Amino acid sequence: GKPCHPNDATSQAAFDARMDALGYDRSFSSTDGDSPAVLGNRIAAAVIARGQTDGSNEGAGLCYPDDTGYSPVNPALIFKLPGVGSIVDPNRWQPLAFDFYVTQNGIPIGQSIQKFVGVGWADVTPFALGPEDVNPESGLPLDPGPQPRLGGVGDEVLKDAMVELIRLSSRIDTSQNQVIDISPGVLFNNSLGADDGTGHPMNPSTKEPYAPEVVNRADYQRVVTEFWADGPRSETPPGHWNVIANFVSDHPLMRHNKRLGGKGKPLGDLEWDVKVYLALNGAVHDAAIWAWGNKNVYDSSRPITLIRYMAGLGQSSDPSLGSYHPDGLPLVPDLIELITPETTQPGGRHADLAGHEGEIAIRAWRGSPPDPTTQTGGVVWKRGVQWMPYMPKNFVTPPFPGYTSGHSTFSRSAAEVLAAITGTPFFPGGLGSFVATENEYLAIEHGPGQTVELQWATYYDAADQAGISRRFGGIHPYYDDYPSRITGSLIGKKAWARVQLFYGSKSVALGEPGRHRGPGSIRAE
Repeated sequence: GKPCHPNDATSQAAFDARMDALGYDRSFSSTDGDSPAVLGNRIAAAVIARGQTDGSNEGAGLCYPDDTGYSPVNPALIFKLPGVGSIVDPNRWQPLAFDFYVTQNGIPIGQSIQKFVGVGWADVTPFALGPEDVNPESGLPLDPGPQPRLGGVGDEVLKDAMVELIRLSSRIDTSQNQVIDISPGVLFNNSLGADDGTGHPMNPSTKEPYAPEVVNRADYQRVVTEFWADGPRSETPPGHWNVIANFVSDHPLMRHNKRLGGKGKPLGDLEWDVKVYLALNGAVHDAAIWAWGNKNVYDSSRPITLIRYMAGLGQSSDPSLGSYHPDGLPLVPDLIELITPETTQPGGRHADLAGHEGEIAIRAWRGSPPDPTTQTGGVVWKRGVQWMPYMPKNFVTPPFPGYTSGHSTFSRSAAEVLAAITGTPFFPGGLGSFVATENEYLAIEHGPGQTVELQWATYYDAADQAGISRRFGGIHPYYDDYPSRITGSLIGKKAWARVQLFYGSKSVALGEPGRHRGPGSIRAE
């Protein structure tokens, strides 16, 4: 392992400054007695001790060293070069090689090859998942089964999902001025594990229809991607949902209405907060165990590997055309095309790709502009072997396999808890929102070109948007997203059932189910 806190000095200085500002004695460490400071120290000691024995392999100050024996089968992908290098198995995870890498927590690492973060998280003691949930063959709780595989079971699903990601990338084009209505009256209200909703007919709080909000489609996709991202500038998904829970709890309509499950007498603020945090974080804790266990066992590749690899093989649509390969990308007019001598003629659609005849061209995001504070990448015809997700160039794709989606699992499990504890799936007042300011909010490139207000009627709508955001960004295909929403729902419901034991008078030991292996502000209107 390696030191787990490369930025610990900066963090500690911030903690110390906060303690000093509050007038507290930073040197006080006693756990004897009943004063507030002593109680805080005692709670901290219990949490720290728990972390040493919860299966996370914290390991004497080292950064959770891998005791699973995991090793990637594929050599690293040097993403600044075309293609995927000397890949062994395109269905398995391929780490990325960076000349300058920034972690998800915003810590610059420099030259680096990704290592599987959270590789052994299936070993962590769960909150509500139990031995009865574990598949004895895989060792996974609530085992979703394997992901689709190129050239194997689910090949057509995989190809369809890669086409969708390229199509979504082609829409990050503000110059097209395609507009959509993103009002809760039009979007979401999906069935579980699908994108089949047509919106909510009425705000149950105001009894009025939701007002339209028509925005540039590219701005919407970019804002959604960056809002829900877990890259260097934002909270991770569990952090997002704790922020959402805080704003729900602080909403004026909740001031005298903090009723457990929406029933009974209102709770005091402290009791409410403790119960919310326990249920919410118990759910996302188990969501991490489930999602990362699947990542380890199924070891699935990310879109940057699959799209580049498939494009490098050719096209899979027509054996009578050139560059045919059954594992290539499907041809789609105006999106995925074969580069020919005719199309590379001056003035042709692929003129900028002359010299690459016989390869696959895709219409997609160009990539990070030289100056993201003033420029956009735009959408162009480019070689398929150079496809990039809409992510910062010093981050690109998270450092672990794709299937299943942590975003989708975390978010749906959290949404289930918030719906259960408040007694309604709707945000207070029937509307939660986040405002991304024109020409200020985006970091990957300049924008948005207009102020975009993300709006959600329900916690489920917000959770579904979190899942979709990873498809907008080119991080996950839909076959990572949908199963994770479904199991995230079950995990959230299990956490809610489990937490009832702690809410009552019966004392229950934490971890009793047993171990198994396997920036900005949100507004509730």
